[in-house]
Amino acid sequence: MSVRKQTPSQTVGPFFAYALTPESYGYPGIAGPRIASPDAATAPIVVEGRVLDGAGAPVTDALVEIWQADPAGRYGRVRGEGFFGFGRCGTDREGRFRFETVKPGRVAGPGGRLMAPHLLVCLTARGLLNHLFTRIYFGDEEEANRADPILQLVPEGRRDTLIAAPESAGAVPVYRLDIHLQGERETVFFDL
Repeated sequence: MSVRKQTPSQTVGPFFAYALTPESYGYPGIAGPRIASPDAATAPIVVEGRVLDGAGAPVTDALVEIWQADPAGRYGRVRGEGFFGFGRCGTDREGRFRFETVKPGRVAGPGGRLMAPHLLVCLTARGLLNHLFTRIYFGDEEEANRADPILQLVPEGRRDTLIAAPESAGAVPVYRLDIHLQGERETVFFDL
């Protein structure tokens, strides 16, 4: 009997974009950049940014997925509230991503301590050997961010790489955070 060796790693992608983000090609998908419908029970927000490489150039073929709690701090789809809890967006030629959602509520974290409102992010792109996992926190949740048990594990000088800045853009609040894969502004990524 021979012992098989582990298969060597391969980079993630290139993607079959028409299967992962079919809306860009005119096909319906199972997940898109709209996590909450326009008739959701809570006021909408937009979360947007760019995925950039170590030199600051846009990553044009990244796939950004987010999971989040609803405004009451519950995960999963909530019937009748126009909230889906999961979204997927491919980056465009400028490395941009954009999600239409609602601000998540606080959920219990380690030791039962409440975590600040946040989005869980999984990033996949050509050239990566593994998915990258990070979070997006909200810049207008200063008190909750200071008490968040996960954010407190991040060195203070790096926390801003996880905090989306609120921008005024009319009736719908917009939060902006760029994801840097390498370099001086590299986003904090977490091990699972």
